[in-house]
Amino acid sequence: MTARRVVITGLGMISPIGNNKKDFWDNLIEGRGGIGQIDRFDASDFPTRIAAQVKDFNVQDYIPRKDARRMDLFVQYACSAARIAVEDAGLQLDAAEAPRVGVWIGSGIGGIQTFEEQHAKMLQKGVNGLSPFFIPMMISNMA
Repeated sequence: MTARRVVITGLGMISPIGNNKKDFWDNLIEGRGGIGQIDRFDASDFPTRIAAQVKDFNVQDYIPRKDARRMDLFVQYACSAARIAVEDAGLQLDAAEAPRVGVWIGSGIGGIQTFEEQHAKMLQKGVNGLSPFFIPMMISNMA
């Protein structure tokens, strides 16, 4: 059996310091960390009110709205970054080439936003209030 070579041909990222290679690299070199006041939720009851949040992200630039509605935000980030990487590589994916292409994604944990929303619905409406997409929206393998 011969060893197969893997070649990285495209990069994509959605991050607090840039949503493309140029912005990410420029901000990294300039020492901009992307840390600021939390504005995605009310953090006034928390001792820490700062975080590195993604800015200027429009999911519809990368994923159809209908599909994005069934994805937690971290899955939207991952799928968008993967699309950017494929475009950066200049790949034209067809049925013959698609099985030869892979994307590596790292995620420690995701889906917290979906979990919190569904937990609140369950407390209000019981289990019948849960979305049938609850688990698929938040599992890491969706990314």
